[in-house]
Amino acid sequence: MLFRPTTEADQERVAAVIVDEPVGWIDADRYLHELKQGMYRPEWTWIAEDDGRIVGRSLWWGRQDSAHPVALDCLHVDATLPGRAEVAAGLLTAALRAFADAGAPRTPLYNLTLPVGWRDTPAAVAAVEWRCRAAVAAGLTHEVERLRLQWTADVGLPTSRGRLTFAPASDGEFLQLFRRTAVGSMDDETRRNIAVKGAEATARGEMDFYLGCPGRREWWRVAHTPDGQVVGLALPSATPYARNVGYLGVVPEFRGHGYVDDLLTEITLIHAESGAELITATTDTGNAPMAAAFARAGYRTSEARMLYSAPVA
Repeated sequence: MLFRPTTEADQERVAAVIVDEPVGWIDADRYLHELKQGMYRPEWTWIAEDDGRIVGRSLWWGRQDSAHPVALDCLHVDATLPGRAEVAAGLLTAALRAFADAGAPRTPLYNLTLPVGWRDTPAAVAAVEWRCRAAVAAGLTHEVERLRLQWTADVGLPTSRGRLTFAPASDGEFLQLFRRTAVGSMDDETRRNIAVKGAEATARGEMDFYLGCPGRREWWRVAHTPDGQVVGLALPSATPYARNVGYLGVVPEFRGHGYVDDLLTEITLIHAESGAELITATTDTGNAPMAAAFARAGYRTSEARMLYSAPVA
C-alpha cells in the first residue's frame, strides 16, 4: 500500500471516486471546480494506492490564500479492503506528517458531515465508526459534534425587541469585546484556545480570522443598553458559499438576560436587508442555549458535523 500526494496527472482518477455511504463527500464537479480556485490542491490531495489502483483518498481543503490546509473534507477507503480503518489511518498519518514537515502551524481537523438524525441510520453509524477509528489512530483524538443551521427568507424575519442599540466600533473596541466574551464561553474551540494561549491571544486569533473572512468589516456591530453600557458584539460574516452568522457574544455581566436573541436578530436583519435569502450558522451540540436561540430566530438544523482534531498542547 502506497500513501502519497497527487499530481495533476491523477486529477481525473481522484475526481471519479464515488462515496456510497450516507456521509458528506465531495463530488467530481465540486472537486475540480475548487481545485481550479486553489481551495483543493494536488499536494493537499492524498491517495492510497494498491498496485496502481486508487483505493482511498483524503481531500484536504483550505482558503484560496491559505499556505496550508485547514480541514479534511472527504475521507474514503474502498469497502472491499480488509482493515478499512487501518488503511485510512495510514493515509491520514502520512498526510498530517507531510503538512507538519511543510511548516503547518496547526494540525488540520477532520470535518465529517452527516445528515440530521444520523444515529437512527445504521449505515450512517457504521460510516462514522470506521472513520472515527482512523482519525483517532492518526492523532485526531478530540471529538465534538456541531450543528449546521440555516435561515431562509421564507421563514420570515425575527422581530427586534428594541432593547439594544447597535453601532460600529473601532478594531480596538472589538478586540476588547472578543476578549471579554471569550471568558466563560460554552463554545468548544474557544474554551480549548483559552486553555492553551489565554484570552488575549484567543481574542486576537478570532478577530484576525473574521477580518480574513469574505464578510465585510463594516457589518460588525457593538450592542449597547439604552444607558450606553456595552452588552456584547454581533458579527455578520460570510463563507465562500453563503452569508453566515459569524460571531456573537455577550459580556459576562449581562449574561442570563436573553440578549443572545437580540444579537442574533441584528445579524439576521443586517444580512436580510442587504438581500440575503440564505444565512448559515454553526454551534456545538453542547451549547444548548445557543442552539435554542437559533431555533427561536427561525434557524433550522440542516446537517450535523463530527469534528476530530488534535488535542491541545
